[in-house]
Amino acid sequence: MTTDRGTTHVGEQPEAAGEQTGIDEIDVLWISEGMSCDGDTVSITAASQPSIEDVVLGIIPGLPKVNLHNKVLSPSLGGEDYLAPFRAAARGDLGRPFILVIEGSIPNQNIIEGDGFWTSFGNDLETGQPLTVNWWIDQLTPRAWAVVAAGTCATYGGIHAMAGNPTGSMGLVDYLGGEYRSQAGLPVVNVPGCPVQPDNFMETLTWLLFHAAGSAPPPPLDHMLRPQWLFGRTVHEGCDRAAYYEQADFALDYNSPKCQVRVGCWGPVVNCNVPKRGWMAGIGGCPNVGGICIGCTMPGFPDAFMPFMDEPTGGSLSSVLIKPYGAFIRRMRGITNAAVNKEPRWRHNEEALTSGYDPRWRA
Repeated sequence: MTTDRGTTHVGEQPEAAGEQTGIDEIDVLWISEGMSCDGDTVSITAASQPSIEDVVLGIIPGLPKVNLHNKVLSPSLGGEDYLAPFRAAARGDLGRPFILVIEGSIPNQNIIEGDGFWTSFGNDLETGQPLTVNWWIDQLTPRAWAVVAAGTCATYGGIHAMAGNPTGSMGLVDYLGGEYRSQAGLPVVNVPGCPVQPDNFMETLTWLLFHAAGSAPPPPLDHMLRPQWLFGRTVHEGCDRAAYYEQADFALDYNSPKCQVRVGCWGPVVNCNVPKRGWMAGIGGCPNVGGICIGCTMPGFPDAFMPFMDEPTGGSLSSVLIKPYGAFIRRMRGITNAAVNKEPRWRHNEEALTSGYDPRWRA
């Protein structure tokens, strides 16, 4: 990616366009009409730390009142009741701060000659013509209190932005530019994943809501604008197969519990916390259930990680280099294991006491 993302490092406070603290009510306007499969919306329904229901129902102390607008919550057929807050926000008439959530990659409308569009969201009330997602982003992002890109398509372009695509799709920061700042002085907050891990997204949203309430600082982001506390470690560092890699003990098929680098896993170089966090209620997650990591949280996904089932570039060299070290470590640990994996000799049912007890301390 060539865009300068205006990194917000841990501990830094982004310059605010106007201090806004103590917000007591806020809207979440969620648009999933980017180039998207709606998988992120579906994924969020599995969140539990916290759940979307807990946030919307006001169960979590200290959060502002949250009004969520997602198409699955449309109050009527036809969609105009659902579109009303989006239209008001685009005019600047919503009357409350709002967090804009974008799901799906952003197509390049400029490459279309003549009429046509890649994806739309509602119609123009005067002309009846479709309103492109690009139009909505242009209208809403300058007015948004914060902007969140949900899922890898929205963050970095994802599947729709892979080499050879005809849409010119990109991530939201590529579209807006790295210098973009919201009304709260925040850059786009990227929460990647294909789909996004539900608790990662909800934890990030909750942090932003506490920040809106004035009780938390801005969320710390890494150089790719991901929440640092969620994406600061690699899959490998949280994987329960990692010790096998250290011992150069690699799986040769997908039924093995050993390290899967040789069968296509990119875990050692991918920033993701799924092996630690799991997927639903701490359960699941790709390597946890026998799957390989294909790098879906990374900016270069999918191109940089294909073909998925082959050993990663550089993986063969590192696995060869670690073999003598791993063999030595396995042998040394085997010797130690044999020494400590048995009971002491004094634990027996013979007449003589051989535990080393000294009778002079007897009363």
